[in-house]
Amino acid sequence: MEFTHEQMSEIISSITNGEEGLQGLVRMGMESLMKSERDIHNEQTNDVSNGFRDRRVCHNGKMFEIRVPRSRENNFYPMLLGVLKDQEAEVQRLVCSLYAQGLTTTQVGKISEEFYGKHYSKSQVSRLLNGAREDVGLWLKRGLEFRYPIIYIDATYVLTRRDSSVSNEAYYTVLGVKEDRTREVLDIVNFPTESSTSWKDVFDGLKERGLSRIDLIVCDGLSGIENAITASFPMADIQLCTVHLKRNIVNKVKPRDKREISNELQKIFSPEQYNITCDSAYDKFALFIDKWQRSYPQLKRYKNDRYRLYFTYFKYEKAIRGMIYTTNWIERLNRDYKRVLNMRGAMPNSQSVILLMGNVAQNRDVHKYPIYNFLESKLFNII
Repeated sequence: MEFTHEQMSEIISSITNGEEGLQGLVRMGMESLMKSERDIHNEQTNDVSNGFRDRRVCHNGKMFEIRVPRSRENNFYPMLLGVLKDQEAEVQRLVCSLYAQGLTTTQVGKISEEFYGKHYSKSQVSRLLNGAREDVGLWLKRGLEFRYPIIYIDATYVLTRRDSSVSNEAYYTVLGVKEDRTREVLDIVNFPTESSTSWKDVFDGLKERGLSRIDLIVCDGLSGIENAITASFPMADIQLCTVHLKRNIVNKVKPRDKREISNELQKIFSPEQYNITCDSAYDKFALFIDKWQRSYPQLKRYKNDRYRLYFTYFKYEKAIRGMIYTTNWIERLNRDYKRVLNMRGAMPNSQSVILLMGNVAQNRDVHKYPIYNFLESKLFNII
């Protein structure tokens, strides 16, 4: 059947002005393309047409109900469906990437409308993120290596909604240095507050995933943390963060003495010192406390055996002391978390926080590069 130009224009006009409008014309075009492709498929494979199946697809921000041609051998898959599927996957990747960079679900929905012609509601964006949640969940449950020479642990606080209230909740991060001298985040766990008993649960979770040996654990001076570590990894050395200790001491003195005390502490804790042991370094610290407790009696509490754990780094080579006497590495990771999280205010639930923190932890490039200062360290040559 042949049509004149005017007749074709009239047919197209009647379709576009009908109930489905232009969307109906697009649907017809897609179905026609797929039927033509099936004809070619049948000729090439000696297959036979076998009716249609209904399928809902999204294209250019519109939802279409189309009839997909089938073949008797059931091995015909239209190329057009593959293209449309790729578009949907692209939208999902964009949504996940934008959300992970700090945008809210509302902002993500507006951007998707601008570029793809389809507005996604907050609930629709949340559903698109389900795949990312599953990926992060699987990553956090992955098996771990038998031995990590060093791990750094710390908790950061994030405003999180739980039930009908919002409060700052603790999110525990474990950063490990592997035997190949690269770093990776081993776990991210949420508890409402930070405590040594909760850290014990975190350590037990690491052991269940295959971690059996840690040589050095670097952490802040949380009360009782050494007991939790010893209970789970009795052979591990413990290094408490010297920066936290120096800051606590300086905050307890008058402004006129802050500079002098800071300079003295800097010399005591300098990782560049030669011919020094953990005990001799602690002895210097004890003399410092004796001197200043005359003016500040509250400093007396710092003179006990627990504070020897702040000098463990002097057991190791001078080249690596600067990397293990503070929790700076994990503090940098916490700052990366905050850059993403602080753009949103209070988070709707802990799962949303872990999704974002997990995305940051997986994609932080610095973890991929080896730490060359550790090359000659005995930490990485123990069998």
